[in-house]
Amino acid sequence: MQRRLVGIMMASALLMMGSLVAGHTQAAEAPKTAATPQKPDGKPGRAVETLGNEHVASPSTPHVPYNTAPPTSGPHLQWVAKWGVHKAPIVRELQVHNLEDGGVIVQYKCDQPCPDLVAKLEALAARYRDKAEADRASMPRPATPDRPLRSKYDHLIVAPYPDMQHQIALTAWGRIDSFDGYDEDRIVRFIEAFIGIDHHPAHEKAPAAQKP
Repeated sequence: MQRRLVGIMMASALLMMGSLVAGHTQAAEAPKTAATPQKPDGKPGRAVETLGNEHVASPSTPHVPYNTAPPTSGPHLQWVAKWGVHKAPIVRELQVHNLEDGGVIVQYKCDQPCPDLVAKLEALAARYRDKAEADRASMPRPATPDRPLRSKYDHLIVAPYPDMQHQIALTAWGRIDSFDGYDEDRIVRFIEAFIGIDHHPAHEKAPAAQKP
């Protein structure tokens, strides 16, 4: 009986030690996914620590975790998503490359159907598409005809993104703004501040991406 009691006590002690070790490990790993706070700089949104420009072979390739939702930098595929309006969520590893190419992405979450919000966001995207067309019309023709003529205003995406806290998120490379409810002035300020700014490393020729 005494041996049995001692064995139970030893097992309980081991379980407690295991719980403490597991808890310590989780606490130590938590900062890896937390965004490092940045000082306010007067620009729209919030600056976020960037995670590099690594290319990955597929969305399932292991890589460092993103530090925001939606992501704002870090590992990404070699392709870019089509610019413009999307009806389905864009794979995170794909949309990050659009940000590197100077894109701004406006993403929304509707817990219940929100056709009015979607219509407003898509109408805003259409206005930027018209703005891009007018901009291209004023540009000189490229020396190589096979290279598409692109305006900075082409670099805009509107898409759903269900896995985020707020109803709307605006992202650019190393930048995010999240809020609830349609605020066109706020969205336009963010777009105008960051659209078309290339973020490829100095040694990498831009644009390097191809559409899938």
